[in-house]
Amino acid sequence: MRVYSIKKRLNIPAYKITGVISENKTEIHLRLEPYKRKPFVCSGCGHIHKTGYHGKEESTAEDLPIFEKRAYLHVTKRRHVCPNDSQTHIEEVSWLNKWSRTTKRFAQKVNRLTAITTNQEAGWFLGLDDEAVYRIDKEILKAQYNLKLVPPPAAINISVDEVSYKKYHRYLTNVVDADERAVIWNDRGRKTEVLDRYYAGIGEDNCKRIESVALDGARTFISSTNKYAVNALIVYDKFHIIQKLNWAVDMARKQELRTARKENNKELVDLINCKQRFILLKKKSNLTDSQAHYLQRLCEINEPIYKAMLLKESFLKLYDSQSPEEAQSYLESWIIEALAGSVETFKLIAASFRDKMHYIINWFRKKISSAISEGINNKIKRLKRMAYGYRDVEYFKLKIHQHCGLLNPRRYPQ
Repeated sequence: MRVYSIKKRLNIPAYKITGVISENKTEIHLRLEPYKRKPFVCSGCGHIHKTGYHGKEESTAEDLPIFEKRAYLHVTKRRHVCPNDSQTHIEEVSWLNKWSRTTKRFAQKVNRLTAITTNQEAGWFLGLDDEAVYRIDKEILKAQYNLKLVPPPAAINISVDEVSYKKYHRYLTNVVDADERAVIWNDRGRKTEVLDRYYAGIGEDNCKRIESVALDGARTFISSTNKYAVNALIVYDKFHIIQKLNWAVDMARKQELRTARKENNKELVDLINCKQRFILLKKKSNLTDSQAHYLQRLCEINEPIYKAMLLKESFLKLYDSQSPEEAQSYLESWIIEALAGSVETFKLIAASFRDKMHYIINWFRKKISSAISEGINNKIKRLKRMAYGYRDVEYFKLKIHQHCGLLNPRRYPQ
């Protein structure tokens, strides 16, 4: 392979190829030297030093493939004693990664690949082990994070939700820009002080500019938002309320299923087993004819589930209200009916809705939803499954920003 052809492909400014060290079917090793020796730039402090020369050493870095062969560049670097910390540091070369044995453009390729596939697949494609991909990717993501997400970005309308990252109730809190539909901040935990850190990070002025915050009704998030975002409209969004209603119906189903099994009621067991649960959770208007017939038969032979379905369907009519005042009047009536009824799970959520009534009614003033956050949570769960979990939580947070936030190279080119 001619050196001239390789030089055109390599295209590293201020450096020349002085020879091919070795070459085979899969790899090529090249020796590079600068056209003119530049002043020593310390890798420790980043400053130029003219004294303290302490020898030199050869460094090998992997670069982008040349003619489908893995390319390794051999460069001689100087060592100097830094006058700032009296430590010996190696020379910093602008196109080489500081801590990994790769060029910066090769590391960028690794990072771009991990944005569309798993680290394992990216490593297989490039011939790297998982640990090398992890180190390179994390280093780049940390640099991008510090550049774009420190201090945290502010937004006018936000959605706050948590996602589990590990068993035993380990959670991450994600703050999503509802207009951009992107994660702008995340941290471990779901207590009041966790969200406090986001609000403190964006500053008092930006907190006052927040117009609305969509939440899942968690008291910790409500408390933090009331303390910092004093002008924000807190919205207990429709998506999570429907989740609560479905939970209440499903709990009633499970209770009746246990009773039916004890009484050996085969017909009822067949109607309310877990394979049929999704029919109970769908809106009546979305049921097929066969599903509607199934539901009708179930309601005929089981009164508790029939009452639970009536309470759920009657609550959903709340969202047909034309004004906040009309919605509040309807909700008050529904809460009285649910508390007076015999379905225990609906008594629980009715009491909860009574305490947070004004947040539910705020949806009619600002129809923001944290369904955006839930959609992002599904992406995060998929990301976690693809990687078979993350041991490094800080890296997992960075990957969320890469796939669902402002570090996504497809939506926000770097």
